[in-house]
Amino acid sequence: KEDEKWHLLKMDCLMTTGQYEKAREALDEGLLVNPNGIRLRLAGADVWTFNNDPSRGKELLVEFDDLVQYRRWRYRDPMNQIAQGRYLLQLKADAREVLDELLLPVTQKSPNVADAWLAIGELGLAKHDYALAAEYFDQATQLEPDNPAGFLGLAQAWRPSDLEQSSAALKTTMDLNPNYVPGLLYLVNDRIDSERYDDALAFIERIHEINPHHPEAWAYRAVVAHLLNVPEEETKSRQEAFAAWEGNPHIDHLIGKKLSQKYRFAEGARMQRRALTYDPSWLPAKLQLANDLLRLGNSEEGWRLADEVYAEDGYNVVAYNLVTLGNDLDDYTVLHRDGFILRMDPHEASVYGSEVLDLLVEARSQLSSKYDVEVAEPIFVEIFPKQKDFAIRTFGLPGGAGYLGVCFGRVITMNSPLTQSRTGSNWKSVLWHEFCHVVTLQKTSNKMPRWLSEGISVYEESQRDPAWGQSMSPEYREMILGDDLTPVSELSGVFLKPASGKHLQFAYYESSLVVEYLIEKYGMDTLTRILDDLQMGIPINDVLGRYTGDVKLLDQEFADYARERARQLAPDTDWEQPLLDAGADLEQWREWNASHPGSFYGLKAEARMLVRQGSWDEAETVLNKLLDVFPDYRGSDNAYSMLAAVARGRGDIERELEMLEKSAELQSGASDVYQRLAELASDREDWPAVIRQARRLLAVNPLVPGPHRLLAHAAEQTEDHAAAVRSLRALTQMDPIDPAETFFRYARALDKDGQPEMARREVLKCLEEAPRYREAHQLLLELVEADAEVPADTDQKEENRD
Repeated sequence: KEDEKWHLLKMDCLMTTGQYEKAREALDEGLLVNPNGIRLRLAGADVWTFNNDPSRGKELLVEFDDLVQYRRWRYRDPMNQIAQGRYLLQLKADAREVLDELLLPVTQKSPNVADAWLAIGELGLAKHDYALAAEYFDQATQLEPDNPAGFLGLAQAWRPSDLEQSSAALKTTMDLNPNYVPGLLYLVNDRIDSERYDDALAFIERIHEINPHHPEAWAYRAVVAHLLNVPEEETKSRQEAFAAWEGNPHIDHLIGKKLSQKYRFAEGARMQRRALTYDPSWLPAKLQLANDLLRLGNSEEGWRLADEVYAEDGYNVVAYNLVTLGNDLDDYTVLHRDGFILRMDPHEASVYGSEVLDLLVEARSQLSSKYDVEVAEPIFVEIFPKQKDFAIRTFGLPGGAGYLGVCFGRVITMNSPLTQSRTGSNWKSVLWHEFCHVVTLQKTSNKMPRWLSEGISVYEESQRDPAWGQSMSPEYREMILGDDLTPVSELSGVFLKPASGKHLQFAYYESSLVVEYLIEKYGMDTLTRILDDLQMGIPINDVLGRYTGDVKLLDQEFADYARERARQLAPDTDWEQPLLDAGADLEQWREWNASHPGSFYGLKAEARMLVRQGSWDEAETVLNKLLDVFPDYRGSDNAYSMLAAVARGRGDIERELEMLEKSAELQSGASDVYQRLAELASDREDWPAVIRQARRLLAVNPLVPGPHRLLAHAAEQTEDHAAAVRSLRALTQMDPIDPAETFFRYARALDKDGQPEMARREVLKCLEEAPRYREAHQLLLELVEADAEVPADTDQKEENRD
């Protein structure tokens, strides 16, 4: 067994350095010394495969199985038991059984054998069970702190949930062995994700210095060539990747997976189909193809493939999640209009589904013409009432808590307002943002960097409604004037690895500011030409250089522009952060403001305390100073909101109304402001104002009855029967407090809107709830009598038909 260990080590060294023929010779030598060695046979299967003879590799695995079957007693030691587990997993045996019967027992009986912990960690990664992987890789690193394999496994396991821990584990990996090929491959993958293609190629060169034939390195080189639009290099690199093993399904799977991560789902799907021609049962390619098809809108085949993967591998977490979600989606309501296919929870569809379609039709009308795009149909939109379901549909796994919506080109997935009601998000602005992605992604055939796609979408939000999107804030000002501004040429990397949630939001804002700068300096026509060039496959930095002179010059000019914009934000304001703790009292804030006239933070804090204690005159004085230095502050604690509180405290309704309206214009999710404005408008019987505020409320959360009640009442007062029908229909779906009254009003609105059949149905529901409802009986009688009225010539017409 010791001889076997050293032969295995020799083979591994030769395979790592690409000396595949010598590795085969070392295998033969090892088998002469260890004719019963199953570990040699397991490793030897790969050796023969990379000598372009996978059939001989399969023969070794048959020998492996025969030896274990007939001499099981010989292979009960930990290392051979681990080898049996790896062998069975290659054969697609039940992963849970392999784990329970072979691998876990080794960790219990021989807890100091690191290979068992590594094997279980690798199994967790393969099945997307990252919590399991992290637990077992961590134990492996404690047992073998000088082995980079365990730390690289930790980096991979932590990547989806904790980038800081992942980066620390990767650093340890490369510190232990700067030439560790799996670690270098991980770095290549990371640099491609962040669009640092020169760095990716540099790491590939380092791998080639170690192993000039490494298939994954060549596959990654093909990916970079594709993304840089160098087709000859892409073809050559892909051919080199197959040099050692002509039927390697991993090559096209890897290429396709990376292309799909760049939103090139059609190209990615084609590569997965290629991979499956080499091995039709290869599950990684089949699962990736399922995801690609679902993102392309080919749902029928996508869900079928997910079912097939789960049937063959019940431990695969992504497959299980997709199959479970697919079954749930069968119960969703599907709405169609003008090329849009909208899938929603049945209750939500009945409440605001038509509003979703209205906004989508409007967005297509405006944005398609603006960007000169004929959007391909159908467009699929799916809205999920559970954040977990949104994440699974979008990413395959739970998570993604910071995302409100995602667009893949022809498919939009989005969180329901129900999941975002506490955050004050505006679902209309989110949907507008995502549909803008449909336009720009289709215009470029998905060949655009993420920062530009996000920047245009955020920019177009604010064009549709000044309260939507993002604007310069005190926090962003500080980040721009500090060290957080990213060069334009490196912006996509910020989305991949933001330092914090705050930095991710800032990346969206900075991207929109770049778009604003490009339009301001070079014009809208130039932006559309940039998108046209991207569609041709020209790399973004080359495109930008074509129109701005040089991308490095653009980096500097934009930095100057952004910093000037930041400096011009309330230029008379004192932006110094107060040196006061959270428990500072009113007198301390007064002292601070006395020595720092125009302090944004100081004035805001002092005003907040004065409002809280009801000192209206003093509060108004401080708030007017705050307005003088920064009138456009969009936070929920803006000066207008506090001045409205002052006016309300004094009983000055006119002033309160004026200040609330100014506050509302600055915010897209201020439900409390909209609610108060609606109440005041209702008291004044200003029905157009009630309608305006109710619609603002519905854009934040259409799943609560209050705004619908306001809108229904205002519509009835203004005799807007169609609007009354929509609101009252929604209220009937919301377990109304007085169902009879709601059904009656709905029936009356339907009748006035020219829908007598529907009106009769709803008035009968009213009478089921309240059989003695006299007005309902009267309405029913009117409907029946109207239906009974027949034109005078009807009988003659019927006789003629006879």
